[in-house]
Amino acid sequence: MIQIDDKLISLDVIDEQFVCDLAKCKGECCISGDAGAPLTEDELHEVENAFPAIQDMLSENGKKSIEVYGLYVKDDEGDWVTPLVDGDKECAYTLFVNGVATCAFEKAYHERKTTFRKPVSCHLYPIRIKKLKNYEAVNYDRWDICSAACTLGKSLKVPVYKFLKDALIRKYGAEWYTELEIAAEYYKKQL
Repeated sequence: MIQIDDKLISLDVIDEQFVCDLAKCKGECCISGDAGAPLTEDELHEVENAFPAIQDMLSENGKKSIEVYGLYVKDDEGDWVTPLVDGDKECAYTLFVNGVATCAFEKAYHERKTTFRKPVSCHLYPIRIKKLKNYEAVNYDRWDICSAACTLGKSLKVPVYKFLKDALIRKYGAEWYTELEIAAEYYKKQL
């Protein structure tokens, strides 16, 4: 474990390799799972503001689910998440483009229709953040649907933290990320 400020970073974030391979997984992370994407309190307002820019992009099932459940819902643990189609299928904000699941927020962001890129939890995946009493745990999440991403990451030799550079900077800032790079290099030299 590496500590930077009040963040405890699992060594798997440095040791494991990962690069999304959408051609193989087809965006399965937008479809599978038992709850929607985790949202921070700040993101609730962002979702509300960005929704007008994406509502016409959504599938009829996505729109219906948002009508029924709302723009965001509380999961079984009391955390805010995106709604799921019919309460148990893909994220209501999922678009399917040539058979690949993608995010309506991200599409609108790249089209400059909104400043909200997508939930930071999605941007950070396969890193999951867990709030502890005095710390945040930054962990690598293993999910079998990402096996192609692990294979591609290994072939390209891209550690998780480097693949997620933009997302980690978005979450914690450029200075924090620079400290992570320095700590990772120091850790690798000790092996």
